[in-house]
Amino acid sequence: MTVTLKVTVTCYYNLPMQRLLPSVFCLLLLTACAPQQTQSAPPAGDLIPFATSTQSPQTPQTPEGLVAAETPLPSPTPFTYQVKSGDTMSGIAEQFGVALDDLIVANPEVSSNAMSVGVTLKIPSDPANPSGEPTPTPVPFTIQQIECYPTADNGMWCFVLIHNDFSDFMENVSAQVSLVDSNGSVLGSQTALLPLNILPPNISLPLAVYFSPNIPADAKPQVQVLTAIRLLPNDDRYLPATVNNVLVQVNAKGHSAHVSGQVLLNGSKAASQVWVTGTTYDELGRVVGLRRWESKAGLSAGGSLPFEFILSSIGGKIARVEFAVEARP
Repeated sequence: MTVTLKVTVTCYYNLPMQRLLPSVFCLLLLTACAPQQTQSAPPAGDLIPFATSTQSPQTPQTPEGLVAAETPLPSPTPFTYQVKSGDTMSGIAEQFGVALDDLIVANPEVSSNAMSVGVTLKIPSDPANPSGEPTPTPVPFTIQQIECYPTADNGMWCFVLIHNDFSDFMENVSAQVSLVDSNGSVLGSQTALLPLNILPPNISLPLAVYFSPNIPADAKPQVQVLTAIRLLPNDDRYLPATVNNVLVQVNAKGHSAHVSGQVLLNGSKAASQVWVTGTTYDELGRVVGLRRWESKAGLSAGGSLPFEFILSSIGGKIARVEFAVEARP
């Protein structure tokens, strides 16, 4: 019997990431967030090769659980702080009660050793919000679907598939995901983030967030857009890159796939960091898994870099895989 897996290859660029996905997510989806060494392929007898395609999932534009932007959130949204004379990154982290590493990751464009007075920092969510700074109005983007999956340890993974309808790139894209029980009471609320830094024009990519135990299996998600910033053209923080020669092999049970391919770097600048993401979908077009592969080996201008990793599903059988790539100078 011949089965066809549809694979979409998306080519775009890299900006410093606002924040990495939680480590438990990386472990669940086969350590996606750690820099990966080339893996040996599983035995060929356990895998089914599939052809490629560029079709996109057909999903509702108004999924159940989408909350209007003006609705008060169950917990504070990210906010900003303007650097004052005498401020240090560690002092600001202490002032707002956030980890210094989290503050640095949230502001990759700001040097922690040479901050200028007046620079605006993004502060990760904090219940106290002592600065009182308002949350910026996000650039609108489309939420196509909201899917949550209970885990064996009574946690829950949620994927929010979003789409950029504009001709410009977006960065720092995030959404608030809240879980409610059968009585409508909020069980928890967290910020879901992209696996990459930016969302290209006319592209879909899932935000992801993990809720630790104990979450009832029947908990329902509610999602509200938080942040999205329109990116100016010709930003020199990213480089054009493409994914070529992709091969996807799904095992007989349909719940994992071995993928490989090459990243090609265009232009005249070399890359110091390359990321490739793979998103798995079931036959109904629902997101069922996500992984990010990383390399810091460097890639010369006009050169190529092989990648190889495993994708998994925490839902139904894998029917399609979509790829995206970013490259950073």
